[in-house]
Amino acid sequence: MLRVRCLRGGSRGAEAAHYIGSRLRGVFTGWVQRTFQSTQAAAASQNTCAADDKAPSPVPKDCLVCSYNEWDPLEEVIVGRAENACVPPFSVEVKANTYEKYWGFYQKFGGQSFPKDHLKKAIAEIEEMCNILKGEGVTVKRPDPIDWSVKYKTPDFESTGMYAAMPRDILLVVGNEIIEAPMAWRARFFEYRAYRRLIKDYFNSGAKWTTAPKPTMADELYDQNYPIHSVEDRHKLAAQGKFVTTEFEPCFDAADFIRAGRDIFVQRSQVTNYMGIEWMRRHLAPDYRVHIISFKDPNPMHIDATFNIIGPGLVLSNPDRPCHQIELFKKAGWTVIQPPVPLIPDDHPLWMSSKWLSMNVLMLDEKRVMVDANETSIQKMFEKLGISTIKVNIRHANSLGGGFHCWTCDIRRRGTLQSYFD
Repeated sequence: MLRVRCLRGGSRGAEAAHYIGSRLRGVFTGWVQRTFQSTQAAAASQNTCAADDKAPSPVPKDCLVCSYNEWDPLEEVIVGRAENACVPPFSVEVKANTYEKYWGFYQKFGGQSFPKDHLKKAIAEIEEMCNILKGEGVTVKRPDPIDWSVKYKTPDFESTGMYAAMPRDILLVVGNEIIEAPMAWRARFFEYRAYRRLIKDYFNSGAKWTTAPKPTMADELYDQNYPIHSVEDRHKLAAQGKFVTTEFEPCFDAADFIRAGRDIFVQRSQVTNYMGIEWMRRHLAPDYRVHIISFKDPNPMHIDATFNIIGPGLVLSNPDRPCHQIELFKKAGWTVIQPPVPLIPDDHPLWMSSKWLSMNVLMLDEKRVMVDANETSIQKMFEKLGISTIKVNIRHANSLGGGFHCWTCDIRRRGTLQSYFD
């Protein structure tokens, strides 16, 4: 049996500072900032708070952001945009994350639009997905449309952009904090710009807003001679712990992290290095624990089509990419479910992902899941678990590299911070 323990959200010192700052604005603001650095001031802060019947809540009542896991009742979500999506230039990090049969596609169309007709169908599918989410009572927000074909140059590299289709890749919500991931592809360096309007609104409602250290993406961040020629090469390199990204500076995509209350799981992948994981570990401590897990995966990039937590004590584990630390979950009483083989046809283009997007589902709550309308096998699996399926067709949107979990970032779920591992 799982033991569940409720935890505090936020620290006493942070609450005290917020309280004093709100009461002593103006001429006393500088004094508060200086004196809070001393232990005497910290003690005085606690005494001041104790004078009231109740200390301020760590999360403002009108804050729009609050999410601790992947399954609490969903109330607000960001859904990505396929508009203006461009093929990323065929750089070394893109080559390491894509399959050989598509390398010619990247070499020919890098910096240009994805096929227009395909893109049009993907846009229509995501619009319908948004309508269905609204019909289920979920507030839907969208990033701003941007021209991703514009060339840009930094002191270290030049590129064009890609898209704002996958908010899960760039944004991680932990409690009432939005963390902007630094990303690892040069084509995604400026992707945050599409979300800034939304994040500022959430910040103004009381949310915390953190931007991880932005990498330079200099040549040193990538193994320029990463020796991939086949799937067999990828398997050997992954087994040896070798990736296209080095430890030159922190980098990570938010989609390599998956949340289960106080415990957050992450994989070292082609886009997430150990420095990035360590930055997150230090940043989230002591309220959260970050655990590294690994898989038999020839091309690790984003955890949620390999290991998708769908409920308290319930996880989907890809049978083709078994988890090396699965006993950790079984010993904690978790139920590990292997989803069925995907039904997507071999001839359907998946330029940036595998067929296992079938398990990349979005939980609306513990008893409702958004799943691909074409994947009847996994629908039956959910129904046997007592979970109702909300069927939506996003087959053309899949081609851009994501399923329902990728295309969304849950901003608010109705729930509290709990621990599912003791």
